[in-house]
This record gives sequence, structure tokens and C-alpha cells, in this order.
Amino acid sequence: MSGLLSTQYVQGVYIPSALLIVGTAIVKKEWLPFAAALAVVLGAWKAYGNVPRKVLKPNEFQEFPLKEKTILSHNTAIYRLALPRQTDILGLPIGQHISLAATIAGKEVVRSYTPISSDEDHGYIDLLIKSYPTGNISKHVASLAVGQTIKVRGPKGAMVYTPNLVRHFGMIAGGTGITPMLQIIKAILRGRAAGDKTEVDLIFANVNPEDILLKEDIDAIAAKDPKFRVHYVLNNPPENWAGGVGFVTADMIKAKLPAPASDVKILMCGPPPMISALKKATEGLGYQKARPVSKLEDQVFCF
Repeated sequence: MSGLLSTQYVQGVYIPSALLIVGTAIVKKEWLPFAAALAVVLGAWKAYGNVPRKVLKPNEFQEFPLKEKTILSHNTAIYRLALPRQTDILGLPIGQHISLAATIAGKEVVRSYTPISSDEDHGYIDLLIKSYPTGNISKHVASLAVGQTIKVRGPKGAMVYTPNLVRHFGMIAGGTGITPMLQIIKAILRGRAAGDKTEVDLIFANVNPEDILLKEDIDAIAAKDPKFRVHYVLNNPPENWAGGVGFVTADMIKAKLPAPASDVKILMCGPPPMISALKKATEGLGYQKARPVSKLEDQVFCF
């Protein structure tokens, strides 16, 4: 239930106001007008406090504390950062990302990340981060204890998803490059009831089976939504593997993703060498040439 009949309004506004008025009527009826006025004032204050507040500031870093850490593998975890209020939302448009910053060895280092949570989630943001041996920010975040803070700024990025932006998305993700794809996929799924008809085919490439991040979540979406299909690719597949093997090739793209068309967009996110090879492959298949820095209108968009 949402809106004016949500639990937060019923329990936080309507019930206390009713108790105040009824109690006043029992004790002293002539005080009823004052009690009613007080109930209105307190109710309005409470309702205002329950309105979601966007906390992101594009030109200013803010410090958010680590609230929770969920370990997925030896080098990957979901980091939950607490927002100032339980009713706060990040205020991040679908398709955009945030900057994390930390002072490391006396120097400020900044990196971009896409949350796997959304503005449907109040009071926190979730970040899926893989810690690399040479990754300054990823190692720093991995070292944080609950209660310690990290600097956050945003939103940033050229992609802003709106329902039915295209007829069909072809997505290619490598490793943690799944995060912006998942953000858009979840938004499409939420928008089905309101008429979002976008189809999605996702090629998700990893080295080993255990590297496939959030596989259960992705498979659950595919089982629920017939317009979303996922195609896994592994460098080191197990026996009886039914998915793709090796690197993502032009043949894989041609077989699994939508053909070039004016209402088709290819989204890509992954390690730089992978993206470089995919740009050449998509151009060879007849998609528009990817720009060095992608724009929203581009047919091939690289995060």
C-alpha cells in the first residue's frame, strides 16, 4: 500500500491524531477545537517528515557510513551505505552513477559506481564492488568497518532511462559491469504494469562460474519476465556447460542480441580491453560506430 493510506501515515499520523482528539473529547469537550488544531499541525509536520528527500549533490561530496557488508565471494561484496534519514532516497536517475572518493596515500582518488539499489529503496544505497589488487577505491571500501564513512557525489553520466526508450536493448556486461544493466533491467520490470514493453537480451561474460554475480537474482527476473533473456559466457566453463565459451564474439552478438535498427540500442559495460573489442565487433555487424564518450542518443552506448 502506498500514498496517503500507507502504513507510515496510518500509524504515524492518523492513529495518533485520532487518539488525541478522542482523548480530549473524553476529558474536556471544550478543548476539542484546540486538540483538532494541534492534531492538524502535528500531522502535517509528521507527513512532511515522511516525504522522501533526495540527498545526492552533484557538486559536493557527502560522507555516508557503511551500515552493512554482505560478502559474495573472496573479493566481492555488497556494501550498504546508510543515508541520513530512513525516509531519504539517493535521487539517482535510472542509468546514471555516482562517484566514490577517498584520500589514499595523501591523494584523493575518485571512481564511479552504479548502485544496485534504486530510489524505491529508502534510507540506504547498495553497491556491488569487486576488490582488485591494484584497485585503490575498491580496496579502500573493502577495508572499511561498519560505521566508517565514504565520500559520495552525483548523479553523473549521459544515460537516463525512460520507459520505452527503445523497442529492444542488447546488453553486454563483463564482471561488475552488470550493475548499470541490472539497474535498467529492474526499472523496466517495475514499469511493466504502467506499459513499459522494452525487450532485453543480456550477454553476461565472466571467467569462472563462481564469478557470475547476482546470478540467482538475474535468473529470477528471466523466469518472471518473458521479455528478458540472459545468455551466460564463461572463459572456464564447467562440464556440460550450456552457455557460451571464451570471449564475447561478433557471432555471439549476432546470434543473441537484436539486429541493428533505429529502435534498438546496445549497452556495454566491462573491462576496457573487452569494451574496445566489442566496439569493433558491433561496428562490423552494422551498428553505428561507438563514440569515445557515449551520448544518450548513441546506438552503441558504453558506460
